[in-house]
Amino acid sequence: MKTTLSKDGTTLAYDVYGSGPALIYITGASCFRSFKPVLNDAKTFAKEFAVYHYDRRGRGDSGNKLPYAIEREVEDIEAMIDAAGGKANLYGHSSGAVLALEAAMRLGDKVNKVVMYDPSYVHDEEEIASYGRLSEQVQQKLDEGNNKAAMKTFLKGIGMPSMFVWLLPLFPGWKTMVALAPTLAYDIALTKDLPPLERAARVTVPTQIIVGEKSPAGIHDVSMKLAQAVPGAEFMKLAGQNHMVGAKVMLPILLRFLKS
Repeated sequence: MKTTLSKDGTTLAYDVYGSGPALIYITGASCFRSFKPVLNDAKTFAKEFAVYHYDRRGRGDSGNKLPYAIEREVEDIEAMIDAAGGKANLYGHSSGAVLALEAAMRLGDKVNKVVMYDPSYVHDEEEIASYGRLSEQVQQKLDEGNNKAAMKTFLKGIGMPSMFVWLLPLFPGWKTMVALAPTLAYDIALTKDLPPLERAARVTVPTQIIVGEKSPAGIHDVSMKLAQAVPGAEFMKLAGQNHMVGAKVMLPILLRFLKS
């Protein structure tokens, strides 16, 4: 394990796998770097890239200075880019894709290229309302100290299959997921609004936006709108994939876009 400090003094824990162009892997809600599914992703991508695989603040071995703000998470990404040598590619999944876009909008030429998979903003006013209700339910469970229920409520609320949620306690990383349940509020803060299309129109970083063919319709809508807004963005609908995209399917796409 390696560590670096973010601008506000938060310790960020990370590992580096592989060699080649630097790739900062920005995971989504409920993920941490030793969680088997995302660890497998990082090691798969490491076949072609130097993957900087870090715990977002409040997760795993990273710190969690308060109060939370989206700007602090962008500063975390900047700290990871600096650890990678000052310039890097970004790959973000779900709420991590939202952070990748924020970094592209705020960090300028420190970002070489950015790939977003299933950026998970809400897509219309109806979803804003339903997501607000979900946020209240999750926060109530957190306030009661019931992290397990908060995590399960969130995952079901965002459309995770019930069987997947039911099986999660059997995973070795379940206890860690439960411990990081308070960070669900961070992911909700990232994704509770409509995509920032006017700001995205000012992005100058080469961008690719990918959506899984079987991902929710709202994410398809968001992805297409962002692809239209970001100048020169490439858009791809990935056949056969849902929100939990396979790393072996994603690797050749990353390779083509980031190494071209």
